Amino acid sequence: MIEIFKTVEGSLLRCDTFEDGAWVNLVNPTEEEISIVSSALNVESEFLHAALDEEERSRIETENGQTLVIVDIPIIEREDDHSIYTTIPLAIIILKTAIITVCLKRETVLIDFTENRVKGFLTQYKTRFLLQILYRNALRFLLYLRLIDKTSSRIETDLHKSMKNKELIQLLKLSKSLVYFSTALKANEVVLEKLLRAESIKNYPEDAELLEDVIIENKQAIEMANIYTGILSNTMDAFASVISNNLNIVMKFLTSVTIVMAIPNMISGFFGMNVDLPIGGRFAFWLVFGVTLAVCGLTAWFLNKKKMF
Repeated sequence: MIEIFKTVEGSLLRCDTFEDGAWVNLVNPTEEEISIVSSALNVESEFLHAALDEEERSRIETENGQTLVIVDIPIIEREDDHSIYTTIPLAIIILKTAIITVCLKRETVLIDFTENRVKGFLTQYKTRFLLQILYRNALRFLLYLRLIDKTSSRIETDLHKSMKNKELIQLLKLSKSLVYFSTALKANEVVLEKLLRAESIKNYPEDAELLEDVIIENKQAIEMANIYTGILSNTMDAFASVISNNLNIVMKFLTSVTIVMAIPNMISGFFGMNVDLPIGGRFAFWLVFGVTLAVCGLTAWFLNKKKMF
């Protein structure tokens, strides 16, 4: 899908043609759409294909006066009624006459721009637009990290009442998400450091300040990801031990019950043999029954004293 936007008198408008100062947004484009954009704007086709590989690494590349910036952005996917947090690459291509973004998904950080929710956003200011995307991206990482923390807290509450692996599997998925986030944020940090050394950024004080804000937010996200990763890892280890301990308690209880229940079978089996009975009369059954209850009671008391029940 090809979307063309341009800021006119402070308003973001959709365009039907490729104009100077426009923003071209490609969402999971086809080869035909890539060919159209490449021919119309004379942009390197390799740059347009870069973000279509989910394993593409974050980097900055310049060729023929065109600058490609690839960063990882966070997204939420649904799997078995649960939210899965992962990352995909976003390509931002800066040309002399336009700026192009390429991504596999629509529901990304760019939604804030397409719906004109970002103050001071102008498609003509390409470098500032790039920094604004990176800033909103860092904020979205922070938002998703907080959501991961809230989700893990809810799962921990469920784990207190469960002895199943379902909650631990959910925690494992959150742990994987944190690993993806941590790796992506560190890769983005390298890109930001390269931008910090770019002379074009230093020519505009406002852009330089915005880049510093982006770096600060990105570092904060890295620290949060590391902290949550450590907490989640310790939580998983602790609850794995709790579940194992709960299982041991249940097995110990069942073993104790089996021992107590075996006593009546032993006594009844003894008196059911073809042997002379030491007692007789009409109270013989009740006497044996009483002795059996007494022995079961003493056994249960002994097991309870040993904390077997």
